[in-house]
Amino acid sequence: MKTGLTKKQKTTNVYFNEADSIVEVCTYNTALKNRLTEYARKYPSECRMIDDDGNGCLTFGVSKGRFGFKLTAPYTEERRKAASDLAKKNTERLRRQA
Repeated sequence: MKTGLTKKQKTTNVYFNEADSIVEVCTYNTALKNRLTEYARKYPSECRMIDDDGNGCLTFGVSKGRFGFKLTAPYTEERRKAASDLAKKNTERLRRQA
C-alpha cells in the first residue's frame, strides 16, 4: 500500500499507563498488524482493532496482562561462534542431502 510516508514515518507506538487495563498498539508494520489481527480474531476478549486510519496504520487495544516485551542480553563472542559453527554444519548437511 502506498501511503506517501517514508519508512522513518511508519512508526510503531505503544501507549499504556498504570490506570488503564488496555495497551494501545499503533503500527504500520505489516507482520505485526497480521499477528495482532490474528490474535484479535482468536481472542476477542483480550484484543480488538480500535482504529484503521486508512493510510496503513492500525491501532489495537490489548489487555495489559496479555501484552509484554522482552529485552535480551547481547550474545557473548563464544555463543556467537557456537551458533555460527552450528549453522555452517547444518548448511553443509543440507547440501549433501540435496
